[in-house]
Parts: sequence; C-alpha cells; structure tokens
Amino acid sequence: MDNLERELRDLSGWLATPEPPDVTARVRARLTAAPPSRRVARRRRWRYALVGVLAALLVATLPSGRAALADAVAGLLRFAGITISTSPELAPPTGVPSPPPGQRAATLDEARRLVRFPIRTPSVLGPPEQALLADPDAAGRYRVASLLYRAGTLRLDTFDGRLDPVFFKQTGGSDAEWTQVGTAEAIWLGSPHPVSYLDRDGVVRQSSARLAAATLIWTDSGVTYRLEGELTMAEAVAIATTLS
Repeated sequence: MDNLERELRDLSGWLATPEPPDVTARVRARLTAAPPSRRVARRRRWRYALVGVLAALLVATLPSGRAALADAVAGLLRFAGITISTSPELAPPTGVPSPPPGQRAATLDEARRLVRFPIRTPSVLGPPEQALLADPDAAGRYRVASLLYRAGTLRLDTFDGRLDPVFFKQTGGSDAEWTQVGTAEAIWLGSPHPVSYLDRDGVVRQSSARLAAATLIWTDSGVTYRLEGELTMAEAVAIATTLS
C-alpha cells in the first residue's frame, strides 16, 4: 500500500481539480458532535474501501501514467516484462557480453514449436536471417526467442510479457519516451543504453550486459516485442505495425 499511496499522491499533480471550498467549520462541527452510529461507521468504511479500489483501478488502467509515477518515485520503469532504470549514476558495460542462458540457434519453425507464446514477424522485414532461443525450462520450453535481420544489426526479441521481467535496461537518465504501436502503449529508448538479462530468479546477469542500440518496446496479445537497431522512432513504429 505504501507504493500505491505514493503513486496516488503523485497522480494528484496530473489531475486538474477545482479549488476546494473552505469546509473547516463543517469538519470542526462534525468532530465535536456525537460519534456516528455503527451503521453509519460501517457505511463509511465501505465508502473508503470503494474509493481505494476505484483509485487503484484508475492507476492500473493508465499504464503510461503508472509507469511514469513509478519512475518518479523509485527511478524505475516497469513495462511489459522489462525493467528500466533511469538512474544517472551508471557505467557502460565492459568486456565481451555472454549470451543469455542456454542460448542456441534454431529455425523459425522450430522456435515456434519450442516457446509457449506465438512468434509473429514484421512482414516488411520478411523471414529472419537467424533465430535464437534462450533460457529453457525443465520441459525444454524456451523463455525468449530472438529474430535477427540485416546481418544481426536489427534484432527482434520476443517473450511472454505477462511473466517475470526478462530484460533490465539502464538509460542513464529520463530518456524513455512514450509512443504507440497501433492502439498499444509503447516505449522508445532513442539512445544507446546498457541492457542485461534478468534470470528466472529476478537476478540481473551482469555478465550478459551489453550496449544496446535504439529500442522500441511494445506488447501484442500478451507477447512483448523488443525491436533494437539503428532506427528512428518513426521507422521502428512503422516496422512494428506490420506484425503478422
């Protein structure tokens, strides 16, 4: 509840409300009056509970607003299975990054058989030049499928965004920009930024950290797509809207 309270307080700054009337005298009179009956007290408790539920639903149904509030409070954006840190005190990764756990090459048909979510491809790009699978579970089902284009300089990562976070991004500042892919909320990171893999226990694998190019993040039917490459936001959105 502490996080929700902080978010709701911050949300108040986003809402245009009329100047409230001076109700000091009315409140003082109520406080000095006799205590309310049990029925009135019970009705008030239900009313407060209903207000709390409605406020929580308001925040939950505004994904960009909720994420922006989380960013203001904790320096983190959590969106579609990706955690983005906006802390300015960040250093770029060094060394050669290791691949995500259990990564291996696969054909597109094989990748579609070995994940628990549908893999769609942007029709404007055509079939991928290479497909990679990563992080299998005990049943041999993989957590992430990556599709590579343009000799690997353009990358489309796909995974189930309803599960635990999969990637940890560090922007080094408030570089995240909200946009849309069709009617879906999306985040655009236009600057190079470190990205690491988050394992199934929620631990950041620093050994996998690498410097990512500009990235567009969005969801479609519960699946998260992360398009990375030397693209403008308009180019990335245009590609994203051709998923088929």
